Amino acid sequence: MSRYVMALDQGTTSSRALLFDEAGRVAALSQREFPQHFRQPGWVEHDAEEIWESQLAAAREALSAAGARACDIAAIGITNQRETTVVWDRASGEAIHPAIVWQSRQTTAICDALRARGLEEEVRSRTGLLIDAYFSATKVRFILDAVPGAQERAERGELCFGTVDTWLLSRLTCGRVHKTEYSNAARTMLFNIFDGEWDEWLLRELRIPREMLPEVQGSSSDFGDVDPEWFGASIPVAGIAGDQQAALYGQGCVEPGMAKNTYGTGCFLLMNTGSEAPRSENGLITTLAAGLGGGLEYALEGSIFVAGAAVQWLRDSLGLVTDAAETEVAAGRVEDTGGVYLVPAFVGLGAPYWDDRARGILVGLTRGTTRDHLIRATLEAIAYQTRDVVGCIAADSGISMQALRVDGGACQNDFLMQFQADVLGFEVERPALLEVTALGAALLAGIRVGFFGDRGEIEAVGEIETFSPRISEDRRETLYAGWQRAVERSRHWIED
Repeated sequence: MSRYVMALDQGTTSSRALLFDEAGRVAALSQREFPQHFRQPGWVEHDAEEIWESQLAAAREALSAAGARACDIAAIGITNQRETTVVWDRASGEAIHPAIVWQSRQTTAICDALRARGLEEEVRSRTGLLIDAYFSATKVRFILDAVPGAQERAERGELCFGTVDTWLLSRLTCGRVHKTEYSNAARTMLFNIFDGEWDEWLLRELRIPREMLPEVQGSSSDFGDVDPEWFGASIPVAGIAGDQQAALYGQGCVEPGMAKNTYGTGCFLLMNTGSEAPRSENGLITTLAAGLGGGLEYALEGSIFVAGAAVQWLRDSLGLVTDAAETEVAAGRVEDTGGVYLVPAFVGLGAPYWDDRARGILVGLTRGTTRDHLIRATLEAIAYQTRDVVGCIAADSGISMQALRVDGGACQNDFLMQFQADVLGFEVERPALLEVTALGAALLAGIRVGFFGDRGEIEAVGEIETFSPRISEDRRETLYAGWQRAVERSRHWIED
């Protein structure tokens, strides 16, 4: 009898592997960080081999920690950083260019050219997305232009494109499988989310050969078997979803109107809209959600590019903390920020502004500003960005949230969660199990192979801790008005 489902949780800064037992409890967890590469300002790249090697090492370590073998694993579910783009040689399996990360702004000029051609509305009507360097399509175009002969090789069928789920699946199966699923395909700006197919018009406009693209199928389905080379025996891959859609599913937001916010490298708020695909008029995007059925399910999403990454900046670039946990203590040592605001637009601004040319800005400094004020302003910026998106969700959906479900590493910070409730004006609900992204992938895979009965049988999320607002409405609105002024000063900073 199989004892576990394995979730491979491949993120922006680390690769993680978790084993879940049949009650949905975490039996083992391993994590491997890998380098970030910044060749030019605004560019963010990964070495695709480092992604693969870190993920394989984490998976092997998780098996060892649980005293488990491949035969103990019923299935593997994959969840991944979305939009990050890998192009590799079909025969050798080697990437031809560094992976271009979802955060990277290096395709801004390509996006400008597409807008100048008047394609924005048509792109949105097919994909639910705005033209932005965030999404995969212009990253593929950049790689094909940057690598000599790549366009011709792609047209001959010699190159493969994939988001990170597809890259890992190809490696796990030793190149035998080239597939993805709806929630990742929806982030490429090449997939028609209404027809459920790769869009031939978009492929022509971007000159991306159809031969590069993976087969697309449902999030909970058969994706092939892992080669015995990696774990000693084959294991079926039975679930895949982009990290935010996996978290939406793992949080149990399976009914229209239910929403969650994930605090990771970035911050991503999704609301399930069921079979309806509403168009946002307030800077959000329409995307596909993950689910058990083969049909198309939708969500509204607000994508914030820098959240936990701002805390990493405090640690790694400024040296103000040695560990992220220190920020909670530091922020609590001061009553407020002393009027300081940080807008962490290090790679531009995502929802609802979509400003490629915005850059980070620190305002309100005085001689009295201390390290603690700056740390507190960094945490508050995460909460303010979330409020930006919550307001857009309410305007687009007509639904006023009464509570927000949260997950992700940064939501372990009690100061941040309390301030989030304060600035929103309603409750923030944090589950005891924060590994809901990995749980979502495990559920999609485990239900497929019969390891889990259904989503309703899993109680692993456990007790909910609630943070309620503690400040007055006047104070809340005054603080938020200051944030909005700071954001305006950060916008359009980079000139043509």
